[in-house]
Amino acid sequence: MEHLLLVRYGEIFLKGLNRPFFEKLLVKRTREALEEFSGAEVIRGDGRFYISGYKEEDERAVIGRIREVFGLHSVCPAVKTDKEFKTVCEAAAGKLRDALKGGQSTFKVEARRADKKYPMDSMEIAREAGAFLLDNVEGAKVDIHNPDITVAIEIRDAAYCYAEVIPCAGGMPVGSNGRAALLLSGGIDSPVAGYMVAKRGVEICAVHFHSFPYTGEKARQKVIDLAKILARSAGNIKLHIVHFTDIQTEIYQKCPGEELTIIMRRFMMRIAEKLARQDGAQALVTGESVGQVASQTMQSLYVTDSVVGMPVFRPVIGMDKIEIMDYARKIGTYETSILPYEDCCTVFVAKHPVTRPRMANIERSESVLDTLGLIEASLQKSETLLIEP
Repeated sequence: MEHLLLVRYGEIFLKGLNRPFFEKLLVKRTREALEEFSGAEVIRGDGRFYISGYKEEDERAVIGRIREVFGLHSVCPAVKTDKEFKTVCEAAAGKLRDALKGGQSTFKVEARRADKKYPMDSMEIAREAGAFLLDNVEGAKVDIHNPDITVAIEIRDAAYCYAEVIPCAGGMPVGSNGRAALLLSGGIDSPVAGYMVAKRGVEICAVHFHSFPYTGEKARQKVIDLAKILARSAGNIKLHIVHFTDIQTEIYQKCPGEELTIIMRRFMMRIAEKLARQDGAQALVTGESVGQVASQTMQSLYVTDSVVGMPVFRPVIGMDKIEIMDYARKIGTYETSILPYEDCCTVFVAKHPVTRPRMANIERSESVLDTLGLIEASLQKSETLLIEP
C-alpha cells in the first residue's frame, strides 16, 4: 500500500477539447507550489492528480499548501493499492479505523468504478466493502443517510481509498485567463479584489503608490507583505512601487481642494495602465465598491475610468465593507491590512470631496498640470520587486 494525496479539480471538467491545456497548467502551478517539499511529485491521472514522494511528517503542510492553489477543488489523504478486492477492503478498513479515532461511529461506503473492466460495478463494490467494514472494524455502525464518515473507494489504474475530503480554493489555474494589473493599496479592499480576480485564472502584477516621506518604510513593507500573501495562491507577483508624492503635491497646490481625490485617482489610473501595458496586462483591477467613499460613486468612477483605454475590473463592486472584511479574514490578508500605517490615499485628503464630478470641470482643473512630465518623473523614481510566495 502507498500513502499519497488524491487531488480533484472542478471547472476544468467543463473545458471540452481545451481541457488538456488547463490540466497541464494546473499541474505546473501545483508543482510550483510544492517546490519547498523535497521529493514531492505531482502525477496527472484521468480526472485526478496524485501527489506522492513527500515526507510523511510533511503531509499536513503539503495539504495546507495544496489548498491554496487556484483550480484545485479538494484533496484527500488516500491509500493506493492493487485492485484485488480483499486488499481494497483492508485499505478501506484502515482508513475507517483512523477516522473513528475522532470519536465518530457511523459510516457508509461510496464507490466509483472508472475501470469498466473491473468485475464488480460501483453498487456491488460499495455493498460488499460496507459489509466487510461492518464485520472487521470494531465500533463501526452503518448509516447510509447521515453518516459521520464516508469511506470512498475509486477503482482506476489502481484502487484508491480515502475517508476525508478537504476543500481547496477552487477557481481556475493562474495564467489561464490572461494578465491584469492590480492597484494594490495597504487597505482591506484591494487585496481581496486581487485574490478574487486571480482565482478566475488571471495572472496579476501589482502597482502601489508610495508617498514618501508622508508614508514610511512600514507602510511600504505592509504592501509587500500583502503581496506575499496573495502570491501564495496567485503565484509570483511583479510589484511596482511608484513614487507619488510629487504628483500629489502638484495637485494640492494647483487644483481645487474638492477635486483632489478624483484628480489623484486619474493619475493613478494613467500610471497603472502604462505599467500594465509594459507587463503585457490586458486590464486593471481595483478594490472599489460603489458608494463606499466619495471617489467611488458612479459619477466618480466614470470620470476616473475615462483616462484609460483598457478594461477596469472591480471584483468587490457590489460588496459592502463587512462582506469585504469577512473575505479578507478568509484569505488571510485582514490582519496585515489593518496595521496602522497610512497609505497615499490618506495623504492630502479633501475636506469636502466632490461626489458628482463633471468631466469638463476636472479636465479644466488638470489642464494647469504637466501630466506627462509628472508621470514620467514619477516612474523614473519608482522601483520594481518580484514577490514570491
